[in-house]
Amino acid sequence: MDQLGKCEANYVALTPLTFLKRASSVYANRTSIIYENTRFTWRQTYERCCRLASSLLSLNILKNDVISVLAPNIPAMYEMHFAVPMAGAVLNTINTRLDAKNVATILRHSEAKVFFVDYQYVPLAREALRLLMVDSQQNQTSQSPSAAPESFIPLVIVIDDVDSPKGVRLGELEYEQLIHMGNPRFVPTEIQDEWDPISLNYTSGTTSEPKGVVYSHRGAYLSTLSLILGWEMGSEPVYLWSLPMFHCNGWTFTWGVAARGGTNVCLRNTTAYDMYRNIASHKVTHMCCAPIVFNILIDAKPHERREFTSTVQVLTGGAPPPASLLEKMELLRFHVTHGYGLTEATGPALVCEWQAKWNNLPRESQAKLKARQGISVLTLADVDVKNMKTMTSVPHDGKTMGEIVLRGSSIMKGYLKDPETTSKAFKNGWFITGDVGVIHPDGYLEIKDRSKDIIISGGENISSVELESVLYRHPRVLEAAVVAMPHPRWGESPCAFLAVRENEVGRKDDVKEADIIAFCRKNLPHFMVPKKVEFLPELPKTSTGKIQKFQLRALAKAFQITDTKEVPQHHENQVLALPRL
Repeated sequence: MDQLGKCEANYVALTPLTFLKRASSVYANRTSIIYENTRFTWRQTYERCCRLASSLLSLNILKNDVISVLAPNIPAMYEMHFAVPMAGAVLNTINTRLDAKNVATILRHSEAKVFFVDYQYVPLAREALRLLMVDSQQNQTSQSPSAAPESFIPLVIVIDDVDSPKGVRLGELEYEQLIHMGNPRFVPTEIQDEWDPISLNYTSGTTSEPKGVVYSHRGAYLSTLSLILGWEMGSEPVYLWSLPMFHCNGWTFTWGVAARGGTNVCLRNTTAYDMYRNIASHKVTHMCCAPIVFNILIDAKPHERREFTSTVQVLTGGAPPPASLLEKMELLRFHVTHGYGLTEATGPALVCEWQAKWNNLPRESQAKLKARQGISVLTLADVDVKNMKTMTSVPHDGKTMGEIVLRGSSIMKGYLKDPETTSKAFKNGWFITGDVGVIHPDGYLEIKDRSKDIIISGGENISSVELESVLYRHPRVLEAAVVAMPHPRWGESPCAFLAVRENEVGRKDDVKEADIIAFCRKNLPHFMVPKKVEFLPELPKTSTGKIQKFQLRALAKAFQITDTKEVPQHHENQVLALPRL
């Protein structure tokens, strides 16, 4: 056996680029992209990617150079997921909701050589480049140019609208010009090492400064396969791009749709009108989104809706969806599968795999099961919930909380230029997520909170996620977030921040703090009931739609609670309070 070795016939580096080459051959005339009036086939998409890759090399792009793009879910954004690594470069998709300062920070940290900008974001890009230029000049005056890697400015290329050109310019080159100039018979750079980087994604910064997360070709390939298997995505799916492609490379479905020979329905704006219109017109079968999109679909006005007869499969993640929201989505013909992941895990790492026996349960019970994060995708070697002091596994009782840890090929290579943080993230052979969860007797995992968001009241661990799920059941609650608030006797107590829906006459002020507290008392143990409820027009969110609890915690610290000498009611099986990380 030892005499048998690897050769070109039996070993090929794993890369999702093979999905596009295969699609261009076996699905050549099948529609690959729909964007308003624009249509491409898989043969055309492959040819366009070859042209772009060859043009990039003509611009002196070298192996592992970073190419950044600031664009919505348009055909160019999709094509660059293949064309950039086909040129041996690394794709960096920038969140379009960031401000100019953050965009400039990413361009500087990544040392991007080329910066593609959609016409819609030219003003944002122009300001980011101005900040980058000012920074560059300051660096050059403070030290020698050779010692300042930040001293260069990337080549800027504008992406005009392929469906309706606007003629907007920022630099000398335009995207379609590069496509036209490129060689359609270009032979993509062969991937020799599957551990080479394919993309660079920056975290959303919910708990800290954004970090540059590096994915490998191997990790992207395996994660893509495991997700299309775990979600049971069949051949010829029609996929609506309601999830930003800048978010973990669209949870790898940029590559996954090519693997299944599907159709990408590109979407510039995720409005209710645009989503319903495209679902009905193109018979969409699959879409991904954060739970915040549920509210957009559920609260759509009658003129924004379109009737459709088939069920749309929805994969959601990013924040634990309340069971009440899942139930409402099901009634609108959206079949929701819940996943859990993070940027460092190449998107979803767990999927709530449905069991046939659950079909006989009441709808409310089904919704609660779907709210679980589920079981690991196939590329994870293992997932566990551990006591971080002893690194021992918690019992599978659905009650004992610990920190979620992951291990497997879909985990990131590490953080760009940050070996210290990378080392802290990897502990005893595990990736430490920073999320707190439990494991149920059936082996399904359920997230309870970020470790920093657990509220410790009188020695009792209170899950803000659990409390929020109850608040979402109130018919007037649109958004809910619960954080810790100082308490003179119990150390901490829950404080709820809410955004509410308008009533029939367009008012919101009829919902009072006392109403919410009374509702919670009917549905929660006494010690979990919020001691204060604060109403806001809208809760603060990150650029990816996650609620920024650190801002709410700062507000809650200013609130004063009088000691009422109440005695908290404890769970039957009290667990030790988790230490703050």
